[in-house]
Amino acid sequence: MKKIIIAISSLILFNSCSNDKKEINNSAPTIHVQISEPKSNTDNSFVNASGKIEAEHSANISTRIMGYVTKVNVKVGQKVNAGQLLISINNSDLQAKKAQVEASILQAAAGYNNVKKDYDRFVNLFKQQSASQKELDDITAKYEMAKAGLEGVKQMRNEIIAQFSYANITAPFAGVITNTFIKEGDMANPGMPLISIEGVSKLQATAMVAESEISNIKEGMPVKVFVKSLNTEIDGKVIELSSSAKNTGGQYLVKVSLDKIQNGILSGMFINLQFPIVYNIQSQQNNSVWVPESALIKQGQLIGIYTIGNGNVAILRWLRIGKKIDNKVEVLSGLNQNESYILSADSKLTNGAKVSF
Repeated sequence: MKKIIIAISSLILFNSCSNDKKEINNSAPTIHVQISEPKSNTDNSFVNASGKIEAEHSANISTRIMGYVTKVNVKVGQKVNAGQLLISINNSDLQAKKAQVEASILQAAAGYNNVKKDYDRFVNLFKQQSASQKELDDITAKYEMAKAGLEGVKQMRNEIIAQFSYANITAPFAGVITNTFIKEGDMANPGMPLISIEGVSKLQATAMVAESEISNIKEGMPVKVFVKSLNTEIDGKVIELSSSAKNTGGQYLVKVSLDKIQNGILSGMFINLQFPIVYNIQSQQNNSVWVPESALIKQGQLIGIYTIGNGNVAILRWLRIGKKIDNKVEVLSGLNQNESYILSADSKLTNGAKVSF
């Protein structure tokens, strides 16, 4: 009998405790929140693309002659002026050819001067009717041949002088040396890159855009350029659009000029480009939903947002998100356009917490 009484007492005590807990939960304070409606992006959107920064002027410098490199006058990172000597290649064979041509010029000039004297004499004799027409024609032919021979060897000298410019490689424009592909003692071959140089006065951004979006991009349109490593935004403008994707796998090259380049921005840095696109509401159905990034809840790899449930309680909804623009995130699934969500709260929210707004 005593055992039955103890069991009944324990059951009554348990129910009392349970009722107390329920009263405590029901009496939890209401959290004041600010709610917002999802934004349907039906007027403006963006085409996003990844790319990099590069110099508007860049070149891989090579030579047209074969020879051993005798001197490399620059190093990577060095700034150079236009016309500054970069690399010297052994040109002893060119020196020998030039000497031979100079000797040929002297010989041709001597022959030309001798024939010219005879030509002038026969012209005077012909005027005095002391020489026949045939004699004048013969000397005229010799004179023209001697003149052409002298001009020919002079042009050979010009050709050799031009080849000296390929033995002494100079900078085609002012810039900075970005790479050297050869060192002293190496054999330089025609067409082989020796040095790469980039202009430092002007930078541009390049990106590949998918064929589904390239028609929305126009030359001259403004562009937002985000430098990832520096967390910096730069204004730009489209200056060039490729009209073919034959060699780029369906991607089209877009070039963007950059305004007000800040210190620390270097060629080769990776960037994100945002091309603003204006859609025609009547002809485009763009039902994407955008929410502020600050409203998102992150738990490991999961991303969610608090919505308003029945009885004004906070309900955590898991989302699948897409691209990010500024501080807005695109919601691909998990939230409809007609659903409200919690933008901010006065205190920490939990799933099922009572809210007021």
